[in-house]
Amino acid sequence: MTDKLSDTGRKTMLEPLLATGWELDEGRDAIAKTFVFDDFVGAFGFMTRAALWAEKWDHHPEWSNVYKTVKVVLTTHDVDGLSALDVKLARKMDQIAGA
Repeated sequence: MTDKLSDTGRKTMLEPLLATGWELDEGRDAIAKTFVFDDFVGAFGFMTRAALWAEKWDHHPEWSNVYKTVKVVLTTHDVDGLSALDVKLARKMDQIAGA
């Protein structure tokens, strides 16, 4: 089972993500980021690649897509807040978006 991030974990794991455009989601223990691509195909391709990792890790994002924009929110519902799985998926999404 995954554990909620500790205060130390938040500092060491979240700070690098916040420097890459992730934000703490006000009102809940989650992180959010908006990815903008050149077109719909780029956005949908990103979502497809991210979905494969999310399924592999059994950790699924809350997200929406409008044309070339993908809005993502990550939280771990099992622990009612952020966990290392959210950090792992956020890093992978950043990597995919940069490819």
